Amino acid sequence: QVQLVESGGSLVQPGGSLRLSCAASGSIFSIRNMGWYRQAPGKQRDLVATISSDGMTNYAYSVKGRFTISRDSAKNTVYLQMDKMEPEDTAVYYCNADVRAIGWATYHPVWGQGTQVTVSS
Repeated sequence: QVQLVESGGSLVQPGGSLRLSCAASGSIFSIRNMGWYRQAPGKQRDLVATISSDGMTNYAYSVKGRFTISRDSAKNTVYLQMDKMEPEDTAVYYCNADVRAIGWATYHPVWGQGTQVTVSS
């Protein structure tokens, strides 16, 4: 009923920039928080950044000052602008949203399929 589709993952050099996008589609009634998580090989999935429906943001300490999360609520889309990238940023990046679909009584977390980001020279 509801899908999240990420795009923008790629190979980038250290110090470079990349912008990820995630669009939600389907029978959407409302979306609360949206966010980005990442999972490096052999590690757990960790929070990168979240943004509420009224624009309040939260960042992992490791990306503060380098990454910026934003959203276009009219398009049900969330973005992650990544600057000054480091090899430690290499991971699969997943989009997440708290979605209330049409016909749902409550909000449920929905995940995207992930997009690979590799930072390497």
